[in-house]
Amino acid sequence: MWYVLKNLNQTDSKEISADIQVPRDSTWFSGHFPGDPILPGIAQLGMVFDAIRQLGNQNIKISSINRVRFKQIIRPDDHLEIIVVPRKNYAKSYSFRIMVGEKLACTGVITIESGTRNKRKGSAGSSI
Repeated sequence: MWYVLKNLNQTDSKEISADIQVPRDSTWFSGHFPGDPILPGIAQLGMVFDAIRQLGNQNIKISSINRVRFKQIIRPDDHLEIIVVPRKNYAKSYSFRIMVGEKLACTGVITIESGTRNKRKGSAGSSI
């Protein structure tokens, strides 16, 4: 794994928290940006998805990501806390935030769905 997961917990209310550190030698910092490395947004979203997947159904995929706001740069060796909270009245949808110390680094909403798809038999059209 490209980051160090130090602690992963889930409360009775299904809130997920994780303590994470991304080492300086992580491939995500290579080329993003030389001399001034920062953690790309896609890597941050990947850590949120991993936290959900590790404490629940392993066979899931992302169906949507909304309202993402990047507010603080994440640098090599920063200590992060990810908090993921199920949204009331929205099945399989979670609000999340990533903290760097006391500073809010990223927020958003992620929705997941089952990772298996039903194959339609006899559908018309061309195959890809």
